[in-house]
Amino acid sequence: QVQLVESGGGLVEVGGSLRLSCVASGRTTGTTAMGWFRQAPGKEREFVALIKRITTSAYYTAYADSVKGRFTISRDNAKNTVYLQMNNLEPEDTAAYYCNTVPNVGAPVGLEAWGQGTLVTVSS
Repeated sequence: QVQLVESGGGLVEVGGSLRLSCVASGRTTGTTAMGWFRQAPGKEREFVALIKRITTSAYYTAYADSVKGRFTISRDNAKNTVYLQMNNLEPEDTAAYYCNTVPNVGAPVGLEAWGQGTLVTVSS
C-alpha cells in the first residue's frame, strides 16, 4: 500500500506561482507513473498532469490542456516525491490538489487511496 501526502497549497494571487509536493511512502517504484489531480467545488476530480520514467534519466510527461504551458510536473525518485510547479495561476485553478499512482498513462486515473489533498486558492 502507498501512502500519499500532499503539501504546498495556499492562497495566491492571479498570475502568481506555487509549488506543490507529494511524498509517497510504502511500496513504490521509480517506474510507477505518478499524477496530479484536482477537484474544484461542485466539480468532479480531474486529471492535471502525470510523469513516468522511461529511461534512467528521461521521463514522459502529460498535461491537461487547461494547464499546459503553465504547470510543470517533476519527481525526485530518491525522495519518493513528485512536484507540481504552478505558474501564471488563474482563478480557475482554485481546487484541492491530489496526487496518486497512475497505472495507465493513456487513461490517467488514480490507483491508490486518495490522500487529504492540498488546497490551492487563486484570488481574483
